[in-house]
Amino acid sequence: MTTKDCTELYRKWQQELNERLAKSPERKQQFATSSAIEIDPLYMPDQIDDAYMEKVGFPGAYPFTRGVQPNMYRGRLWTMRQYAGFGSAEETNKRFRYLLEQGQTGLSVAFDLPTQIGYDSDDPMATGEVGKVGVAIDSLEDMEVLLDKIPLDKVSTSMTINAPASVLLAMYIVVGEKQGVPAEKLSGTIQNDILKEYIARGTYIFPPQPSMRLITDIFAYCAENVPKWNTISISGYHIREAGSTAVQEVAFTIADGIAYVEAALKAGLDIDRFAPQLSFFFNGHNHFFEEIAKFRAARRMWARLMKEKYGAKNPKSWQFRVHTQTGGSTLTAQQPDNNIVRVTLQALAAVLGGTQSLHTNSRDEALALPTEESARIALRTQQIIAFESGVTDTVDPLAGSYFVEYLTDQVEAKALAYLEKIEQIGGAVAAVEAGYMQREIHKQAYETQRKIESGEEKVVGMNCFQLDNEPQPELLRVDPELGRKQKERLDLLRAKRDQQQIEQTLNQLRAAAQGTDNLMPYIIECVRHYATIGEICGVLRSVFGEYRAV
Repeated sequence: MTTKDCTELYRKWQQELNERLAKSPERKQQFATSSAIEIDPLYMPDQIDDAYMEKVGFPGAYPFTRGVQPNMYRGRLWTMRQYAGFGSAEETNKRFRYLLEQGQTGLSVAFDLPTQIGYDSDDPMATGEVGKVGVAIDSLEDMEVLLDKIPLDKVSTSMTINAPASVLLAMYIVVGEKQGVPAEKLSGTIQNDILKEYIARGTYIFPPQPSMRLITDIFAYCAENVPKWNTISISGYHIREAGSTAVQEVAFTIADGIAYVEAALKAGLDIDRFAPQLSFFFNGHNHFFEEIAKFRAARRMWARLMKEKYGAKNPKSWQFRVHTQTGGSTLTAQQPDNNIVRVTLQALAAVLGGTQSLHTNSRDEALALPTEESARIALRTQQIIAFESGVTDTVDPLAGSYFVEYLTDQVEAKALAYLEKIEQIGGAVAAVEAGYMQREIHKQAYETQRKIESGEEKVVGMNCFQLDNEPQPELLRVDPELGRKQKERLDLLRAKRDQQQIEQTLNQLRAAAQGTDNLMPYIIECVRHYATIGEICGVLRSVFGEYRAV
């Protein structure tokens, strides 16, 4: 069929459509994605260009639009990494071992709020928060319990920790030593993304410049000593949870990635030594096709930046490797079983988008930390997609879809426009300090909430199709005595450790922080002698100061 024939047939179809619409209007005046990309009723070949090799290419090859591995899930499935952590190290260890027995292939640690902002469980600032949203880790002793009977040479671990990421990584390295696993065999990820904390989440400690120093120190240390470790997980997840669109998630995440690359280059690091250890963290949200396009566009954008702007030579430096977690902000407390369906669609979109690892949220997370049953259902969701759906049998199965390729191009174009604006401001750090990204997210979050409250945007079970007298599910409850028990544990630790050795290592860390040495070896020494996270972060606070949002 010639192009002329196709155009004539399209004209006839459009005429029939208009006649249909005159009798029966469409459900909405306008159809659009979360990023306000307008959706036409039909996509044709002439609505995407045919620069296949330049824009799409082959899986495992530049620009990686179709995935970072040549055979993707035909060779190895994504890592099934259920995020877990609550209460004590003992309770969380029990949950980890249960999930591994159920077929989980990687650990993902949630820390409580005091740990995330560098306070010990007996600090007045920790009152009422110990073990509530994650596991309480005060010292190496807690980390030893957390990882008891978990073979660190066989299991990959992701840790959602940012401001004190260096301390938790140091603990993990020392636990590995005690298990007989050398640092070069450890594999996993620390989130270690402080810029998104300033933008969207708030668990920061230090101002931007010393925070960036800690991050580049980790890059340099791991490049030499922990080569299998992903030194950062540059996170769009929390940007999306704060209310951004998919386009903003891509743009602001990549802007932060650029800032980390430039900080590392400024610190004198070679791009092909640290870039292969960079990783990313995306949200799995509700608009199925936009989410798939988001992953494809981000891979292409990052590959081009690393190769063309920064001159990286190693193909691994060009790869946008991503962990995905389904959208916590999309879950509803009403009719929580509906969340199983939401999570399934979000997870499927992430898999079709080519994620490297995946966490599926549990149905009850809008109400409490997940029960064991809910966590198992969430894991089974991944396993059914992997082993029963058939979507893993070919690479990037939606490539060539006129709609998906159009959306991929649109997400990229709109994200590049944001990157240009951020560059004009002076880069991601300057944009954070000016509040630019924060304001953009707040505006979008307000608009989304307005649409939900007006009923313009439907949320099944919450603002439509409600139930009267909903039954309340059984929820997980954290031991209310945990705070007292953690304080007692800390008292015993402080009584038995070598306090003179603690003072010596903390003073050495203080002197190093005042200078220019890489801080990781000093932090590891503090950890090895059972200095607490609060003591280590307290030393760094005394040198670096604390960040206060403007």
